[in-house]
Amino acid sequence: MTRRLEASKALITGASSGIGAATARALAGQGAAVAIVARRKERLDQLTQEIGAAGGRALPIEADITDQAQAVAAVKRAADEFGGLDIVVNNAGVMLLGPAVDAPTAEWDQMVRINLLGLLYVTHAALPHLLAAAESGPRRVADLVNVSSVAGRVTRVGSGVYNLTKHGVGAFSDSLRQEVTRRHVRVSVIEPGAVATELATHLRPEILAQMRQRLGNVEMMQAEDIADAIEYIVSRPRHVAINELLIRPTEQEF
Repeated sequence: MTRRLEASKALITGASSGIGAATARALAGQGAAVAIVARRKERLDQLTQEIGAAGGRALPIEADITDQAQAVAAVKRAADEFGGLDIVVNNAGVMLLGPAVDAPTAEWDQMVRINLLGLLYVTHAALPHLLAAAESGPRRVADLVNVSSVAGRVTRVGSGVYNLTKHGVGAFSDSLRQEVTRRHVRVSVIEPGAVATELATHLRPEILAQMRQRLGNVEMMQAEDIADAIEYIVSRPRHVAINELLIRPTEQEF
């Protein structure tokens, strides 16, 4: 059976767990070579072995994308190793919720650095490769997928700065889409609702307890559900672009 992404070359940030790791497995399973980028090298090495054992190809790249030099170097290494890039998935992110009054502003700094600056650094470095792939690569189209959140369209008390960063991802993505879409670089934003990943484990205990009370009866999505949606986005025919995809658990109301 023909794999839909044979000969594609992808880079995925935040790939050491959760949605990033699941996306790496999904794209590799469809024939893409995947550069997996994160800070936890041991996790990357384990995922590389797993993908290799399944017949895929993965390149582990240890990097902190909030450092622009490291982000640029990660993109360059992937492009050099693979001979280009035609898929980039900006998945790295952090969700640190809580009231704005008396908030530890270090949490705000961390969300801005990872959710916005890291995404911007990787995108800026990757765009020349995506444009080149769209012009002369095997698919004649390239994909940039930015992982946002339902928080990128719905605000909530105690989520102000997280809302800020995810609304920013959506705004940047649509502006960039308008800039490059006629050059066949498709820019997509995906907005997951509640997903069972490590994201919530970074919350302060009292905030985590509130979240569990709010979502306790909801059957949450799995990382593989979002990876499946990303695989769908990047495997559309050249003339079809999925610009925005909001995906929630069936039982999640907002």
